Amino acid sequence: MASPHRLPRRAGRLTVALLALCLAAPLAAQPSERAARERLDAIGEEIQGVTRRLSSTRDAQADASRELRRVETALGETHRRLDELQAERSELAEEVVTLERRRDLLEAERADQVEALSVQLDALYRLGTSPQLKLLLNQDDPARLDRLQHYLNQLSRARNARLEELARLDSALGDNRRELDRRGERLDALAAELASRSSDLASQMQERSALVAELDGRYATEQARLVDLEQDRAHAERVLRQVQEELARLERPPPSTAIAQTRGDLPWPVQGSIASRFRAGDGVHRNGILIQAGEGTPVKAVHAGRVVFADWMRGFGNLLIIDHGDQVMTLHAHLQHFSVQPGQAVSRGEVLGAVGASGGHSRPALYFEVRRDGNPIDPQGWIAAR
Repeated sequence: MASPHRLPRRAGRLTVALLALCLAAPLAAQPSERAARERLDAIGEEIQGVTRRLSSTRDAQADASRELRRVETALGETHRRLDELQAERSELAEEVVTLERRRDLLEAERADQVEALSVQLDALYRLGTSPQLKLLLNQDDPARLDRLQHYLNQLSRARNARLEELARLDSALGDNRRELDRRGERLDALAAELASRSSDLASQMQERSALVAELDGRYATEQARLVDLEQDRAHAERVLRQVQEELARLERPPPSTAIAQTRGDLPWPVQGSIASRFRAGDGVHRNGILIQAGEGTPVKAVHAGRVVFADWMRGFGNLLIIDHGDQVMTLHAHLQHFSVQPGQAVSRGEVLGAVGASGGHSRPALYFEVRRDGNPIDPQGWIAAR
C-alpha cells in the first residue's frame, strides 16, 4: 500500500520510471540518479522508524501470546544465524579447495624448476670445477673459446633465473599454506558455533512445542478456537491500518514500481500446494492464500518494492510486508526468519526469508496476501496461473 501522496503530473512518466528503477536495483553513478537514490535511502530510514513505532505499541506486545513471540523470535534469529554460518562455511570450503589446487600447481611448478636446475648443474659439473680457467688455457681455437664462453654465460643466467623462480615459488607456497591454516582455523570456529547454535535450536524448538501445546489447551471447543482466531484477525487489521496511516505520513512516500502492469503474471513467492484459498481460510488466513511448503524453503519477492514491516505479529508469526507503490502491498506470514529488514529495497525474485510455522502453527506454510487501497484482494488474480 503506497501513500495517498501523488507525484505531480508535470513530473511525467520519466521521473516515475527513474524512481522505480532506483527502487529495483542500483544504477550507475550519475548525479541525478545519486540524488534519487539518496531520497530512496531516506525513505528507508523513515520506514525503519515506522516499524520501530509499530513494534512498540501496546497492541503489538501486550497479548496472550507474548511468550510465544519471545520463543519464535529467538528461533528465527537462530535459524537466520545458522543459515549465515552454513553459507560462510560453504564459501570457505570452496576457498580451501581453490587454495589446495593452487598449492598443487605451485608444488608441481617448483618440482619442474628443481628438475631444470638439476640439468643445468649437471651440465656445469661436466665442464669441471673451473671451466673458465680451462677455456683460457685452451686457446688453440679462439672461435671455440667464444662459443663455450657464450654457452657458460647463458647457463649462468639460466641458473640464476631458476634460483630466483624457486625463491618466488617458495614464498608463494608459504603464503598459500598460511592462508590454508587461517581458513582451517575459521572452519573449526564455524563448526563449533554451528554445534552450539544447533543445540540452542533443539532447546528452543522443544520450548516452542510445549508452549504451543499449552496455548492449544486453552480451547475447550472448536468454537472457542475460532473466536480466538477472529480476534487475531481483528488485531491484524488494526496493525495494518496503522501501517497505512504511518506510510501516509511519510515525507517521502514510496514511489511506483508499475506493479499493476504485471497483474496476472507475477511469480509465486514459493512453490507448494494451496492449503486454503482466498476467503476460505480461518482467522488471519481468510484474506489470502496459504501455501504449504517445506520448512526453510526460500520465500521470494514477487515484485520490486520496499520492506515496510518485518516483525512478529499475533496469528501471523513472523510477518513481512512489502509496499510496491501504486497502493499495493504484499504480506508474507509464518516465516521461519527474515532475510531483509524494514526500509530495505528489494527486487523481484530476491529472497525475503524462509518458510516456517511461526505464529503457533503446527505445519510449515507461507501465508500470502495482496492488498490494494488497503483492501485484501485475491492473490491468484495477481500471480501467474500454473
